[in-house]
Amino acid sequence: MLTSVFIAAVSLALFWMAAFTLWWQMHAWRTPEVLASTRFGRPEGGEGLSFSLLLPARHEQAVLDHTIQRLLQSRHTDFEIIVIVGHDDPETTEVACAAADRDPRVRVVVDTHEKKNKPKAMNTALPYCRGDVVGVFDAEDQVHPDLLAHVDHAFRATGADVVQGGVQLINFHSSWYSLRNCLEYFFWFRSRLHLHAQKGFIPLGGNTVFVRTEVLRDAKGWDPDCLAEDCDLGVRLSSAGKRVVVAYDSDMVTREETPGSLVSLLKQRTRWNQGFLQVYRKGDWKRLPGFGQRLLARYTLMTPFLQAASGVLIPLNAAIALFLDVPVGVAFVTFLPAVTALVTFVFEVVGLHDFGRQYGLRVRPVHYLKLVVGGPFYQVLLAGAAIRAVWREQRGRSDWELTSHVGAHLTEVTREDVPA
Repeated sequence: MLTSVFIAAVSLALFWMAAFTLWWQMHAWRTPEVLASTRFGRPEGGEGLSFSLLLPARHEQAVLDHTIQRLLQSRHTDFEIIVIVGHDDPETTEVACAAADRDPRVRVVVDTHEKKNKPKAMNTALPYCRGDVVGVFDAEDQVHPDLLAHVDHAFRATGADVVQGGVQLINFHSSWYSLRNCLEYFFWFRSRLHLHAQKGFIPLGGNTVFVRTEVLRDAKGWDPDCLAEDCDLGVRLSSAGKRVVVAYDSDMVTREETPGSLVSLLKQRTRWNQGFLQVYRKGDWKRLPGFGQRLLARYTLMTPFLQAASGVLIPLNAAIALFLDVPVGVAFVTFLPAVTALVTFVFEVVGLHDFGRQYGLRVRPVHYLKLVVGGPFYQVLLAGAAIRAVWREQRGRSDWELTSHVGAHLTEVTREDVPA
């Protein structure tokens, strides 16, 4: 009897977790009006703000110059680019200094910390920022030339303290896991972050995020010891009551590439998961004024671990229902999470079609097959990253595992992947 009650309770918990995840993924597509509201407004009234664009780069000599050149093509007239390099990284420094020699809008700041990471690098550059707004990009980013003008307008039209733009992994055709990785970004930036902003609690993205300089300095910049400094900054600013606006426009998203190997993806997810755990333990989210906000914060910061557990437990639940002798009612309940997971798979298939349509990429039948077949294996990888994150946190290991980039999103896709 107790076993049946336990199985039913776990099944119901998994069902609600899967249902909440599906609801968040579908938020932007609820109505045409909601979908339209997630886009940038058309810029009006000229320019009103200046920008300091931070570009932390470590061992990124292969992609850095391309990113700098893309940023310099911005049609906004008042911005500076601050490239942050390590004192022990001469190859990247050479690329950055060459760009600074070519254009006075580019400046180079050297990070001399013995142990380096992204938040320490950005904190090093923060005192040198001259702009009204600080923006953050990664060294491999492909940035649209109209983005700054739209962000400028968003700040002035809404009175926001923070504007979060869209980021999209684009090389879905590179591997079976890159396809799922691209879809995760698509749902996160296209839909879920808009819901978080609406509720007044948001874990910010790591780049294409813009913060008023005075707000960022009042917050003392980024936490130098946190492995998810973007999430941490969003939690602290949300808790301080700062207004965050999220906008996603497929024409102006910042394009990136997926990690180049499963090991790189595992390490990246480990870092993010461990960072979320660190933010949860810090407890800044407890200062959020509303009970619903605090509940959302608690659930969000634990989501990586809950999702990893559900990915393993849902198939186990289905096996219990099929092979163990349990009451009919309990067997029915154990199938509820699987039903929700099946609906999620269907929505992911539809999402992949929409992703391809928005970005002008041909999604072939083999990609849909990879999406479905790769799902369980991807969940195993997420579970492994979550377990590894807990292990590292308990061992006191917080070194920054750098994700290398080769520019896979910058190369032309093969002819079979472009529309005829």
